[in-house]
Order: sequence, then structure tokens, then C-alpha cells
Amino acid sequence: MSRDVYEYAVIRVVPKVERGEQINAGVLLYCQPRGYLCAKVELDPGRLRALDPGADVEGVRRALGAYELACGAEPGPLAGESLGGRFRWLTAPRSTIVQAGPVHAGLTADPGTELARLFDKLVRV
Repeated sequence: MSRDVYEYAVIRVVPKVERGEQINAGVLLYCQPRGYLCAKVELDPGRLRALDPGADVEGVRRALGAYELACGAEPGPLAGESLGGRFRWLTAPRSTIVQAGPVHAGLTADPGTELARLFDKLVRV
């Protein structure tokens, strides 16, 4: 089975941007040769509230969900973009509560399995 290059970024929540504290809340994975772009997110409200007791948990959940929606086929602001264009837009640096970390690369024979592996390793506690 052949392996292809993929790129990924951890989706993080930085409730108080000025403090720089963060929790990992998802993974965004793009594999151009396989035409694959997917985000998997999960918010741990307890960990979020440990960093910011007044955090808007539902607002953060909606922002995280936007990553999943942007990767899908549903109509939306990024629907007309190529998968690579969407990945670049989603991983562009921003100073907001929900943001993508640096982009990393690897090789995989199955992007979906790789996304699940990275998610378990980097997000789940």
C-alpha cells in the first residue's frame, strides 16, 4: 500500500489570548494526493474553565464546529475553495480564542485513520 504526504495542525483554544495558555481541542488534516480534508474536534469544558472560569463554552463549541463545517461539502463561505485553499485559510495565523497551531507533515496510507490517531494522541486526555 502506498503512503502519501499529509499535513496537519492542532486546533487549540486560547481563552485569554494575552496569557497564551491553551488546550488542544481538535486536529485538522489535509492529504492533497487523496483529496482529503477533515477536522475532528472535541471540547473538554472542565479544562477550558480551568483556564478561564467565565469562558463561553457554547461559543467556543460553535467556533470549533466551524472547522468541521469548512471541511465538508455543505454550502458555506469556503465551499468554492479547493481543499488546499481551505486548509491554508483554516491554518492561517490569527489572534482569536480558537486557532490552528503550526502545520506539520507526515506520510500515511489512510488519512482517516491518521486523523483518529493524531486526535487520540494530541487532544484526548
